[in-house]
Amino acid sequence: MSSFWETLPHPIIALAPMDGVTDAPYRKIHAEIGRPAITFTEFTNVQGLWRGDIRLLDAFLYDDAERPAVAQLFGSTPEDFYRATIMVCELGFDGVDINMGCPSRCVAGKGGGAGLIRTPLLAQDIIRQTKRATEDWANGQTLEGIGLAPERIARIRQMNQARTRPIERRLIPVSVKTRLGFDSIIIEDWVQVLLETEPVNISLHGRTLRQMYTGQANWDAIGRAAAIVRQTRTTILGNGDLHSAAEVKRRVAETGVHGVLIGRGSMGNPWIFQETQGHPAAHRPTPRERLTIALNHSRLFERLLPGHRFVELRKHLSWYCRDFYDASTLRRQLVQSNAVSEVERLIEAKLAEPDFDERAVGESAPVEAFEELAQAV
Repeated sequence: MSSFWETLPHPIIALAPMDGVTDAPYRKIHAEIGRPAITFTEFTNVQGLWRGDIRLLDAFLYDDAERPAVAQLFGSTPEDFYRATIMVCELGFDGVDINMGCPSRCVAGKGGGAGLIRTPLLAQDIIRQTKRATEDWANGQTLEGIGLAPERIARIRQMNQARTRPIERRLIPVSVKTRLGFDSIIIEDWVQVLLETEPVNISLHGRTLRQMYTGQANWDAIGRAAAIVRQTRTTILGNGDLHSAAEVKRRVAETGVHGVLIGRGSMGNPWIFQETQGHPAAHRPTPRERLTIALNHSRLFERLLPGHRFVELRKHLSWYCRDFYDASTLRRQLVQSNAVSEVERLIEAKLAEPDFDERAVGESAPVEAFEELAQAV
């Protein structure tokens, strides 16, 4: 099957899907500044898309500048994956990604995410049902045909009005994001199970479920998986603890992966994709640039997600507060803000300080802030 995966230059440097992080404003900022090779949405519950809060569809708001844009799904029921994939296809995404890596108790404990590593036959069935849905949609399956509620159909039609190009019925590729194992590293066996279903790509986070996000990502194990995957037509991306172009270059060279996903290294730093891809405009952003983008980010949030709680934005604002004197004070103020008007007042006051540009000191957001405020999936 021909797909965008076959046309991307290597190494592929993509934006990792992160729950509670890679929402529509975050992805749009990254598409405009960093231009990652691929953008992935936050993972979304397949059952919830079918009959839960209709606002779950907001996870699938995207701008054409993000293309290739891939929707990520999670769950444990093949039939729900089939229905959700039809919805993803109808929204014009370039691909669908199945989450088999989330370690959280509320996901893996219910058999989804990394919990699927323990049920390989179910995992294979989910991949096959997802692929069948893309084939059926390409051949004419409709939202009405799967019995989707009229209000959800109307919402999808409304979202599609923002597209700058018509939705084409075509076969879109199915990929998987997973981990090294459940409570121990079994990646050689697990990756063979996945390859039997021929996903177009496997993205591999270098930790087991039991590790959550602690310790160091095991890139040696990722390399062993890459050696197996490279014998097939499937591509493999590595993921875990990548915070600079030098780290990306080293991991690709050492492991033989086709590329990487950058997750936490992108928080408050869309410029990392310019750096890792050798963009002509690549540079270390000044504190003024960071805060200007933080302000733009808050305005995008208000415009794109008007029904969402402002608290969802606060962590994003905190990540931009680095590399200038007394960044911690502004960070504390921003994480207590409740409206864009407050953000504007705080940031504009900081930028107006007469010596702001001369007082850059390289102060970064503390590591614990990243660990506490984000759960990379």
